[in-house]
Amino acid sequence: MKIEILQLAEGATNAKGLTVIIDVFRAFSTACYVYNAGAERIIPVEHVEEAFNLKLILDDVVMLGERSERKVPGFDFGNSPTHIMNQDFKGKTIIMTTSSGTRGIANAILADEIITGSFVNVEAIINYIWTKEPAQVSLVCMGYECRYPTQEDTFFAEYVRARLLNKMTNFNEIKQILRIGDGARLLDPANHEWSPSTDFELCLDLNRFDFVLKIEKGEYFNWLKKIEVR
Repeated sequence: MKIEILQLAEGATNAKGLTVIIDVFRAFSTACYVYNAGAERIIPVEHVEEAFNLKLILDDVVMLGERSERKVPGFDFGNSPTHIMNQDFKGKTIIMTTSSGTRGIANAILADEIITGSFVNVEAIINYIWTKEPAQVSLVCMGYECRYPTQEDTFFAEYVRARLLNKMTNFNEIKQILRIGDGARLLDPANHEWSPSTDFELCLDLNRFDFVLKIEKGEYFNWLKKIEVR
């Protein structure tokens, strides 16, 4: 198994094989919480305009997304797991667009298959990869707005690679580094209107969920399918 760690939108464009698009803070952590709240499906799109266009043709949708970490005007929710924790999305279709994660999905045009990456379901992701036994795994760190790499996404990629190679990992050390490093922005009171401090813990709640989110391709749009992994 060849394992490659790639960065940002260019990395997504070059990704091949089984591709994990990583967005720990916060898109693909939030997506897991959305499915846990009963959502029927999540449709990830790259552009805000795509989201509004889909809303015109789909019934009873919930709009979720951010730009520069803030909720998109006209959307129902931003990109905060805290803000959707007590919501009931049973049977709902969620249209989601973010500055990094959903852009990565859109750009991974060479990938054989695409799953999302976050620590809240990392064990399921690792087990899924082992089960599939791909010749190549691409771990794509989407970083901050696809502009520069971030610790949390790179740490995730290194964690997964280490586990796939049967090497030791130390999640508690990662978490402590993030608390004073790139994760500190989630803990900054100046950002709490759109990024509550509780998002930090929710996004780093290791193995809270036992499923992966995989892109399924449709005629008019693609969506993230929840796949249980035991």
